[in-house]
Amino acid sequence: MALWVLTIVAVGLFGLFARRRLDLRADRDEMARLSAFQPTDPPRFSADMVADLPEPARRFFTFAIAEGTPLHTVARLEMQGQFGMGDKSAPGYMPMRATQVLAAPQGFVWAMSGGTGGMRLSGSDSAKWTRFWIAGLAPVARFGGSADHKRSAFGRYVAEAVFWTPAAVLPGSKVTWEPVSANIARMTMRHDGLEQAVDLTVATDGRPEQVSFQRWSNANPQKRHRLQSFGGYLSEFREVEGFWLPTHVEAGNNFETEAYFPFYIADVTDIRFPR
Repeated sequence: MALWVLTIVAVGLFGLFARRRLDLRADRDEMARLSAFQPTDPPRFSADMVADLPEPARRFFTFAIAEGTPLHTVARLEMQGQFGMGDKSAPGYMPMRATQVLAAPQGFVWAMSGGTGGMRLSGSDSAKWTRFWIAGLAPVARFGGSADHKRSAFGRYVAEAVFWTPAAVLPGSKVTWEPVSANIARMTMRHDGLEQAVDLTVATDGRPEQVSFQRWSNANPQKRHRLQSFGGYLSEFREVEGFWLPTHVEAGNNFETEAYFPFYIADVTDIRFPR
């Protein structure tokens, strides 16, 4: 009997190990697929490209992209920081590190590891799936492939594209801009039947200070998907190949309300444009 028990346990552990390896391979494959959307010979930025945009949007682009910069639209980021597993009253922050490939409007992958000791959490979030594991062996979240997941993920990576890959949100067939106020412009991206609007608040010099949008999310007590406020604050800018990009981001649900909880606090340690 003991041998059978050990055999069953061994088979189960092997199955979990194999599934985790397949997840890691899927992360790598999706990152490679998204990186391939990088234009090989991109046009270079000119202020003329944004001359017809609302004034706060023009101000943003002329701050974020230097004249003559090659317009790379796919970024790879390395980051560290904190990830909140709780709520505003008990944040439950844990240290985290992550690698992200961002390629709006095509998708993104955010692969992270965090926690300490036996409570280490690892996994990935993408436009196609959310998969997380405890100690690399026990799956604790595994979903995706639904219309709700696709719509929610689209909101995240479109908003991140505004400040980390500004070339991807230049006006075009899938991107429009409209004024909201003297310091706020609204970018709307459309792709594959999805549409997401993001409000960008800029300083006098065009530096982006915050993004906010209505995200399709089930992060609520009812666990039901609905539109609810999401957003974040941007700071600590750095020049990367002609782009001025924020390297500190704090973001969360219920943005600009008393219930706001910044569960995502990230310091970017490296940004590059793979090619």
